[in-house]
Amino acid sequence: MKRGENSPLLGGDSSVYNSKPKSNVKRNISYILNVVTIITIAVLLFRPTKDTTTPPPAIDPHGKKNIIMMVTDGMGPASLSAARSFRQLRDNLPFDDTLFIDKYLVGSSRTRSSSSLITDSAAGATAFSCALKSYNGAIGVDADKKPCGTILEALKLQGYMTGLVVTTRITDATPAAFSSHVDYRFQEDLIAQHQLGEYPFGRAVDLILGGGRCHFVPTAQGGCRSDGRDLVKEAVKNGWSYAGDRKHFDQLQDGKNVSLPLLGLFANHDIPYDIDRDSKEFPSLAEQVKVALTALQDATKDSDQGFFLLIEGSRIDHAGHHNDPAAQVREVLAYDDAFNEVIEFIDSTDVETVAISTSDHETGGLVTARQITESYPDYLWYPEVLLNSTHSGEHLARKIYSQKVKSGTKFTEYIKQEIFEKDMGLNDYTEDEVKQIALKSSQPDALLYYLNNMISFRAQIGWTTHGHSAVDVNIYAHTNSPALLHKLKSRKAYDGLTGNHENIEIGAFMETITGSNLSQITKMIKKTIHSPQGTNDLSIDEFHGNVNPL
Repeated sequence: MKRGENSPLLGGDSSVYNSKPKSNVKRNISYILNVVTIITIAVLLFRPTKDTTTPPPAIDPHGKKNIIMMVTDGMGPASLSAARSFRQLRDNLPFDDTLFIDKYLVGSSRTRSSSSLITDSAAGATAFSCALKSYNGAIGVDADKKPCGTILEALKLQGYMTGLVVTTRITDATPAAFSSHVDYRFQEDLIAQHQLGEYPFGRAVDLILGGGRCHFVPTAQGGCRSDGRDLVKEAVKNGWSYAGDRKHFDQLQDGKNVSLPLLGLFANHDIPYDIDRDSKEFPSLAEQVKVALTALQDATKDSDQGFFLLIEGSRIDHAGHHNDPAAQVREVLAYDDAFNEVIEFIDSTDVETVAISTSDHETGGLVTARQITESYPDYLWYPEVLLNSTHSGEHLARKIYSQKVKSGTKFTEYIKQEIFEKDMGLNDYTEDEVKQIALKSSQPDALLYYLNNMISFRAQIGWTTHGHSAVDVNIYAHTNSPALLHKLKSRKAYDGLTGNHENIEIGAFMETITGSNLSQITKMIKKTIHSPQGTNDLSIDEFHGNVNPL
């Protein structure tokens, strides 16, 4: 018999089988079995099922918590990429090795202010602290220049201990936006007064660590204050403990020997870049964070509430403004070390704790690529150039400027041997570059940018601006709380932090999980003195004429 379309091998019925007479008994049994099978399937598919989904864990907004807000000022996604490749080269790590912070990426943030698609740090930090949009330059005030309650103040009112840890001036934009209320970020003398409690709320901060002694002491003592006030002396008289140098910092014993409130000011202005920092003179960001976490944990161990701590990797931003890749990658890694300290703390404490890390904006328009010839670009960049450079452009510009009195052959040789070869690790410099450095030796800003461009060009790193950009920035988070973890994972606007969010949602998230009330604080502080008039700060005209706002 020929095989045709009815062949079982073709998926049809056998003609032989079809030609056989079928038994009625077999036919009935087959029918009954088919019916039973269909009924069984229907029952299984359509019967009511018991919901076994576990309900999300509930958050107790007023339960004891630690809130750690971390800000990488000026760090965009390309900053992470550059630092990661640099670290892999420096430490001889495999290509799939990542930074510590990489493991905690949860989302991204849009950064515009109320006045521009490109924010500054003041408006960016105010978005976190007050959970609202304000204009560039605004410190803890809304778009109408009215003081707005901050999350730090709201939590202080609830019984939390609070702290600020930065590597720039403590009166700079980010820490100021959490702890003061002024119309313009240049009002740093008034910001210092607010931080010590000289405004309607009273003292809101328990621990301050960073730079910026300048705005706490008078000009006669090497400070910036023209009113003659010595706020450090006043603070000590009012019960603050004070640490003003590395020796006093070490006496804090990693936070085990701290008496709160604590004012720690370790530099007159900003703490040096990590690439330049003398560890015998200045503590690292990670060291300061360890002191703060230990001190605040100890201070709240018998309390019904925990603490709020703001941590800022401040000078990532400055390296971006300076277009200094060698300084920036090391600032990112210094922040990564501090982030590691925070994670280890969270994983070791029994208190419900959450850390949120993000940037106020990106600075410099950094890209890890640069076309240096007219021909089609090579797909290369060279982190080894950054490794060979052992100082920031800022440090080198000051060093050269201090030598400008030297001239002729000696100064030229100084540039070649001391600056190019020793400090920058360059042996391929040109005579024109030597000439340009000599010509710019009395122009610190031009000298700074020229030096940094020499490194960027050779590393094939690109920059689009000396200012900020509007690029979205990353959000990182970690918690030891199942309830907070579930909340973090929400993709809803103003609810969680997974996915892409407006920067103000980060402030709203902290307000929600703590049951705090920023509006209540806003009412309490409405009589705060916040305008430049009647203060000892620069006028607006003086500010725009003499100060470069970062």
